[in-house]
Amino acid sequence: MARILLFFAAQLALVFGAASPARADDISASARSVVRVVVIAVDGEEVVGFGHGSGFAVSGNRVVTNAHVVALAAENPENVAVGVVPSEGSKSYGARLVAYDAAHDLALLELTEGSLPPAALYMGPFAEGGNVVALGYPGNVDLATAQSANDYITPQAPTRSAGNYSNDRQVDGIRALLHTANIARGNSGGPLLDTCGRIVGVNTFITRGEEGDAPFGFAIANSEVATFLRGAKQPFSAVTSPCVSMEDRLNAERSREEQEKARAEAIETRARDKAEQAALAKAQAENEDLRENRLAFAIVLGVLSLAAFGGAGLMAYKDRMRPAMLFVGGGALLLVGATFAFLSRPARDDLHIRPDAAIETSDAKAGISEATGKSVCKLVENRSRVTVSSTDDVALDWAPGGCMNGRTQYARAGNVWRRILVPNGEATVSVLEYTPSRSEYVVTRYLMSQEAMAEVRRLREGINIKACSADEESRAILGDRQDTIRSSLPQLPNERLVYQCGPAD
Repeated sequence: MARILLFFAAQLALVFGAASPARADDISASARSVVRVVVIAVDGEEVVGFGHGSGFAVSGNRVVTNAHVVALAAENPENVAVGVVPSEGSKSYGARLVAYDAAHDLALLELTEGSLPPAALYMGPFAEGGNVVALGYPGNVDLATAQSANDYITPQAPTRSAGNYSNDRQVDGIRALLHTANIARGNSGGPLLDTCGRIVGVNTFITRGEEGDAPFGFAIANSEVATFLRGAKQPFSAVTSPCVSMEDRLNAERSREEQEKARAEAIETRARDKAEQAALAKAQAENEDLRENRLAFAIVLGVLSLAAFGGAGLMAYKDRMRPAMLFVGGGALLLVGATFAFLSRPARDDLHIRPDAAIETSDAKAGISEATGKSVCKLVENRSRVTVSSTDDVALDWAPGGCMNGRTQYARAGNVWRRILVPNGEATVSVLEYTPSRSEYVVTRYLMSQEAMAEVRRLREGINIKACSADEESRAILGDRQDTIRSSLPQLPNERLVYQCGPAD
């Protein structure tokens, strides 16, 4: 067996170069998880058998394929070596058989080293006529393009073919999906995907086109695959949300934001109109009070002036001219005052509305409190797009200044706090955003090729701040460096998970 592994390692040592970077679409992202499964049989020093099929990773070091692809390894484990050739990179890996179900034509392999991006099984309803894509390594393509045996163990992107899902069929007691995506020998064990890149089945065999009949493909349904994996005690990622394109999801989100903005503006306009009406009514009431007060004052002064003139007449009648003149002068002054008070009354339309009587919406917005402390965030499915990630609740602990969970510093971008994660052991870039004023947490993920990840990691090298920091200048530098990373990412992400957060129990 050692000689077999040495032979396989020697063949892999001849592999040079790396696969071209995957395109930033869902199918290419899922292709990172697809592998070629190679089986080599020897008799003594002589290689007596060589075969291959396809497979896909369900965890970092576990691969699903068809049982018939690795049947020789199951029957003759001492004389058969199994290898896994990833879709990108420059290295292949040995593997061992850990679970085998010939009745359902499924097998589970474990890598002896290395790691792969895992794919997700779509466990929701799938409509007849839906679009599907097959990924794998068809033998007829290899026969047309391979120059030597080394080409079979050189990492390269899988072949994709598109078709439609017809319906479910029972084949030897196994639930299978009948579809029209072109597959051939070598596709066995490879995934059948929906247009969001989620696995809906495992391609296993085709009908034969005779006398011009069109061939059809059969894929083992995910319900069978999930049962097999549970029996093997193998955890896997399962997704049930419907397939929506990222463009449609982002357009819907923009439409929602525009509607929310319009509603907010309408509420603000109604509040402003109400405040202006209240201010107008108050000004009218104050104006009317002032008019009535001036009129009343004028009447009082007029009455007093008449009394003064009456006193002057009385004094004159008594031939007391000096007091009479004084009463006349006082009456005249009172009459002038009454006339001025009457004429100085404000007009009914002479209103003075104070600026502070209206609602200052900017001050009202500034007064919105920001949620801090521990919270639990739940996925908002109708605003999210999920292809491979878990949808479990997320626990957060937010502190002012952008400190998340007491250990990760976020950078401010307007009213949003942002952190971009570029893990060393994953082929995924995650943009994490938290909006405290709305208690909203958004995770945007880009599923990248190895080459693209290497470039993003190079840009990440300039980010030194990791733990929470009270230094505003350091946080500003973090924001600038993250903007550089973000500008290097594809135009559209593969996933967008929107969470609404609430107080933790």
